[in-house]
Amino acid sequence: MSRYFTDEHEWVEVEGDTATVGITDYAQEQLGDIVFVEVPEVGSELSQGDDAAVVESVKAASDVYAAVSGEVIEVNEALEEEPGLVNSSAEEDGWFFRLTLSDKEELTDLMDEQAYKAFVDGL
Repeated sequence: MSRYFTDEHEWVEVEGDTATVGITDYAQEQLGDIVFVEVPEVGSELSQGDDAAVVESVKAASDVYAAVSGEVIEVNEALEEEPGLVNSSAEEDGWFFRLTLSDKEELTDLMDEQAYKAFVDGL
């Protein structure tokens, strides 16, 4: 498995042709207590950079973008009942959706963990 990050604070974990997408721990800290998550529909076709999901906190609502292109094959239904999973486990149990990658070359546009850490440290 490989993990990648965007400058919009999404993470993507790739295993074979499947990518799991969520927001980073840094992002959830900036948002505060998350009260609602809207995920895309299974079967949706997303292009890299598209609005894919919405996360709402007590502070603000924020779009979550598609870090890579593909077809949504699964969503994290647990977030409907327990959106706080994003706060308690942003980079594990609080994932948003999984998709089948349509263009693995897009991964080269993303940061690895070390580059993302340096990016966040510079904010």
